[in-house]
Amino acid sequence: MRLVIGISGGSGSIYALRLLEVLHTLKIETHLIVSKWAKECIRIECDKDIDYLISLVDTIHDNNNLTSAPASGSFKTNGMIIIPCSMKTLASIANGYDNNLIARAASVTIKEGRKLVLVPRETPLTAIHLENMLRLARLGVTILPAMPGFYHKPKSIDELLNHIVGKILDQFNIEHEIFKRWKGEEMI
Repeated sequence: MRLVIGISGGSGSIYALRLLEVLHTLKIETHLIVSKWAKECIRIECDKDIDYLISLVDTIHDNNNLTSAPASGSFKTNGMIIIPCSMKTLASIANGYDNNLIARAASVTIKEGRKLVLVPRETPLTAIHLENMLRLARLGVTILPAMPGFYHKPKSIDELLNHIVGKILDQFNIEHEIFKRWKGEEMI
């Protein structure tokens, strides 16, 4: 399996870090694209630096290089995840404004009929945000907000992160056991 992972400049880069760790453990081929503002969020929010993230992936692509492999439909992938997905990036994708590699790779993913999962982490949402999400959802894009469940009674931030990462992996039918699945009220 080959996945493209985009990290844009919204708060929540810790989700991307955990996703990359899990994909690395599962030996999933990953191609990473990181925006300028994502690098800043990683620096502010995470205990790890960008070099650590790069150590977890197979290939890193420059967000400003629209000649990179993920910019072409002939670069075969199983899909793309943008985590976190800023509202700027989401708006760019929704309106076909491929101004950087993250947006272009997402557009390619849509046009090739591949799975695209966007993980917005913004609140509150405006009508503009919701309309952009609706436009993409109508195209088959999965909007998977960073809203962890609590039925499994998480006891740590890692458990909250794993819930969202597990939901993303489920979108690609990737087997995992990083969170407890709902089995009915007997879990409670």
